[in-house]
Amino acid sequence: MKTVVLVGRTNVGKSTLFNKLCHKHLAIVHDRPGVTRDRKEAEADLNGTIVRLVDTAGLEDTSSLAKAMWQQTELAIQEADIILMITDGRTELNALDLKLARQLKKVDKVKFLVVNKCEGQKQTDALGEFYRLGLGDPMPISAEHNIGIKELVQKIGALCPREESVKEEKDRPLQLAIVGRPNVGKSTLVNQFLKQNRLLTGPNAGVTRDAITIPWMWKGKKILLTDTAGLRKYGKIDDELERICGQETKNAIDFAEVVVLVLDAMQPLERQDLAIAETVLKEGRALVIALNKWDIVANPQAVLKELKGRMVESLQQVKKIPVVPVSAKNGLALDKLMNEVFRMYTLWNKRVPTHKLNAFLEELKQAHPTPLARNGHRVPMKYMTQVSIRPPTFVIFTSNPDSLPDSYMRYVSNGLKAAFGIEGVPIRIHLRKRENPFEQKEKKMVAKHTKKKLKA
Repeated sequence: MKTVVLVGRTNVGKSTLFNKLCHKHLAIVHDRPGVTRDRKEAEADLNGTIVRLVDTAGLEDTSSLAKAMWQQTELAIQEADIILMITDGRTELNALDLKLARQLKKVDKVKFLVVNKCEGQKQTDALGEFYRLGLGDPMPISAEHNIGIKELVQKIGALCPREESVKEEKDRPLQLAIVGRPNVGKSTLVNQFLKQNRLLTGPNAGVTRDAITIPWMWKGKKILLTDTAGLRKYGKIDDELERICGQETKNAIDFAEVVVLVLDAMQPLERQDLAIAETVLKEGRALVIALNKWDIVANPQAVLKELKGRMVESLQQVKKIPVVPVSAKNGLALDKLMNEVFRMYTLWNKRVPTHKLNAFLEELKQAHPTPLARNGHRVPMKYMTQVSIRPPTFVIFTSNPDSLPDSYMRYVSNGLKAAFGIEGVPIRIHLRKRENPFEQKEKKMVAKHTKKKLKA
């Protein structure tokens, strides 16, 4: 699979083109320059040609963060097979365009000069200026208005072998998202997993903006590892870009299978941490908690005791969520963390045979009978079956579902998790009304009689 890298200065439309070529809204697009900071990767199907597409941070004036962003872009250029230098057709060439072109001419890779935002004749007439860059014929496009995209795709496709995009289920990687409040060490943790400085890190909160997904292998197992922007309390966010970043993080949770919630061991399980955990569990995802910065904790036993006490009190719907003390900075206990990730993934995919479920249901009713309905009889629970996994989802058939209170259903849920070893992952139990056959017969007779009467 060929790697196609998009480079250019800030605000020339790289992320817009990236989304257009991927046929999905994967990269954050905003009028503010410098939104993209880390490399963002995705597989793109270009009319049957599968490529690895990489969006990079825009080239900016010198600053500590800009230097780190450019280092990430340089790494992407080294890995590239094809480089697209994106420029802005609405503005004149500037020093950053010329600087980038000089650097690219030193690289022995296939390069295309792409002039974006060429919606009108004015921009097309001004293309001659872009020959100054020395990167060959400029290709006018408009990523936003889908102008020139077909021609660009054809040029890339001519240089790439055709590959099948369909993957067998057994080869499908685990979708793992790393989430948490700002500045708890999420990107540092991902870098430690990858054994490289793949993501920008720093002491200031909010360095990560996009949700960055990176293919990774851990002990021969395929993983799609997603780093996300930190989530602050929604009411405290007054910046539109931060709201967009927060939505990207929530989308990453939706697509994940297992979520690692990173906590700061110096401030464990604050209110926002609980809100994030509840969001993950509400979406039915398997959850593992990484207690980061464990190497600087003065009283480890007291911190763990306090954390587990708060979890029991605040996350009652899912007990025994694994908590792994780690140090992203020093690589402490990361294998233990990943073992818990795959253990929870196995439980999240667990299927229980129907005969065992119904034997459990009978034992449950004998130990704690169902409550009385209005007619004075016990609410019957006739039959139970599992209808899906990811998360494990069960259906109980009863003739009177409204008479089973939430307290009794919590008893059923807790008993089910304990009986079949699926504690720690969210499960779903649905009550489905089972019609009384005699009532059904009576309804049909009434309907038949009414139909005859109407005809008469």
